[in-house]
Amino acid sequence: MNMGRSTTLSFDHDDRRRIYEFVERQGRASTDEIRDATSIDPRGLRHHVAILKRDGHLVEADDGSLEVAFGQGATEEHRSSACSFAIRPATQADLSGLVGAIRRVATEEPDIVAETVADLIDREEVLLRHNEVESRMFFVATIDEEVVGWAHLRAPELEKLAHTAKLTVGVLPEYRRCDVGSHLLERAVNWARDQGYEKLYNSVPATNEGAIDFLAERGWDTEAVREDHYRIDDEYVDEVMMATWLRD
Repeated sequence: MNMGRSTTLSFDHDDRRRIYEFVERQGRASTDEIRDATSIDPRGLRHHVAILKRDGHLVEADDGSLEVAFGQGATEEHRSSACSFAIRPATQADLSGLVGAIRRVATEEPDIVAETVADLIDREEVLLRHNEVESRMFFVATIDEEVVGWAHLRAPELEKLAHTAKLTVGVLPEYRRCDVGSHLLERAVNWARDQGYEKLYNSVPATNEGAIDFLAERGWDTEAVREDHYRIDDEYVDEVMMATWLRD
């Protein structure tokens, strides 16, 4: 499934579309829940689910339920002198830990986009999205199954913008010495490139110098500055808009 190049989902059977759309709206669903919602007979449901899994639209979670699939890849294990951590695609089970991590980082170092992402997924109670309006993908860094960092990609499913995606990345302060952020960014960028995206964006308040320096050191450029775009603690703050091209 190539999100960056294809702006529409294609299904060759209406029941498969109905199954996919139900799972995508729910974030995760069991076959019993799908059957109750769609009224598809059990034999047909098993057949359609098998094809959706084969074609890379759905994936089976550890508990046997179904989730939207993006060809996310496997878990990567990393070890540094400071700590060991894993980076993997997020699943619906990570939602609460992910929301907590994003909100903590965004509170300590203002990141309005990340804060908005946390509010959105907390309200919708769904992590991954891939429909005809938008797509969003998360990778998480974990230590002992605790979410300590994230990378998030969001793209509008609009043909004229299908080559671009917005990225946010963050790590809890006590784990930054482990170089978690660099590995998260690399994983997200590589995935975006594999999906056909050509350009990534990130926008942060000018006061978040750590985020700006982090991206600049890794080749991101400042494309624009919007003056007084934010009002934080009753003070107007510029927005720094950064980007990187993924072209070879």
